[in-house]
Amino acid sequence: MSIIDLINSLPGAVAQGLIWGIMAIGVYITYRILDFADLTVDGSICTGGAVCVMMITRGYSIPVAVLTAFLAGLLAGLATGLFHTFMGIPPILAGILTQLSLYSINLKIMGKANQAVNVRNYKLLVSMQYNKGVPFYQNTIFVVGIIIVVIILLLYWFFGTEKGCAIRATGSNPNMSRANGINTNINKVIALMLSNGIVAFSGALLSQYQGFADVQMGRGAIVIGLAAVIIGEAIFGKFLHNFSLQLLSVALGGVIYYLVYQTVIWLGLDTDLLKLLSAVVVAIFLAIPYWKKQYFRKGNKSDKKLLQTKE
Repeated sequence: MSIIDLINSLPGAVAQGLIWGIMAIGVYITYRILDFADLTVDGSICTGGAVCVMMITRGYSIPVAVLTAFLAGLLAGLATGLFHTFMGIPPILAGILTQLSLYSINLKIMGKANQAVNVRNYKLLVSMQYNKGVPFYQNTIFVVGIIIVVIILLLYWFFGTEKGCAIRATGSNPNMSRANGINTNINKVIALMLSNGIVAFSGALLSQYQGFADVQMGRGAIVIGLAAVIIGEAIFGKFLHNFSLQLLSVALGGVIYYLVYQTVIWLGLDTDLLKLLSAVVVAIFLAIPYWKKQYFRKGNKSDKKLLQTKE
């Protein structure tokens, strides 16, 4: 493949990266704000795609289909929240239980393992066909970019409200939040619902973009979401301290991830190893704060004690 082929493939990589960036914003809510390890997203992103595709093929309008997909994601998050708060199941297991349940639910929604939606037969919101040769307002990158801005503004407003601040306090210090009369269980459920609603919304866009929904389309989604969060924070974290800009950095992290993915394809490397590489990158970035605390700071303290004893 020539460099021209790589350049021609970049718009598609950016468009797909932006769509997955929306999913990463949902992951950010549970991972960073709520401090909740939620594995539901592997199933809820597929649920959003399945609901959206089936409603489009049944004759419903695109806005109605996308909104219904968002509502389906809310229900998925509600299930995980109730598993954790009402039944006392640990966060990881609660997410796994919902994820496994959604696999069967998604099969029932579509009636089979995958369902196609052709851009030639339906006027979709986004599509691979809209990356080039269409008016700018119909271009997938422009449309998804506008959607991301709207989502960030809405989340910035919501987390500035009393309820939003209570959710942030719940994730930061649940014991102190309870001592101040905050119902942490309700806040966890709301945050999980919001997170999975956004993830399902991204699934609705993804299924339109690729032209089909599949029960396996969410496999490894949590790794991609975490990779986008980690990459965004690593590259832009030192410069973007505002909450809305932090959300933007997460979305840009998704774009960078898919640009790297496209570059790997262009170089002719084995793409089957990309998720392994993603897992390794996420593990290293997650380990860096621990390594700093465990080794570097202790080393500095021991050096100071050694100097004091010598004196």
